[in-house]
Amino acid sequence: QVHVVESGGGLVQPGDSLKLSCTASGRTFEINAMGWFRQPSGKEREFVATVYRAGNEYYADSVKGRFTISRNQNMLYLQMTNLKPEDTAVYYCAASDQYSIREYDYSYWGQGTHVTVAS
Repeated sequence: QVHVVESGGGLVQPGDSLKLSCTASGRTFEINAMGWFRQPSGKEREFVATVYRAGNEYYADSVKGRFTISRNQNMLYLQMTNLKPEDTAVYYCAASDQYSIREYDYSYWGQGTHVTVAS
């Protein structure tokens, strides 16, 4: 079992930056990928970014060049810059024993942290 907890959400203005953090605990040796997903209000959850154990990083086109994912042992981060109102969502940290960007391959999920981008 792996347990993940996110932190760092909040209310920011368009153009601002924000950094999300995630801590994984438990059987972390099973983790091959850790990623961020988000769910805007009234919409389905979508992939944001993921990093594999070997360091490969993948991003959704909508955040490429603005968001940076990083991992340090059992900590996962998402540095978000030039935030836009359309980035408003609940952001989830997730862990997988597979090398995948597909949501259904992620077995371990945090509770989510709210990010609101508004002027």
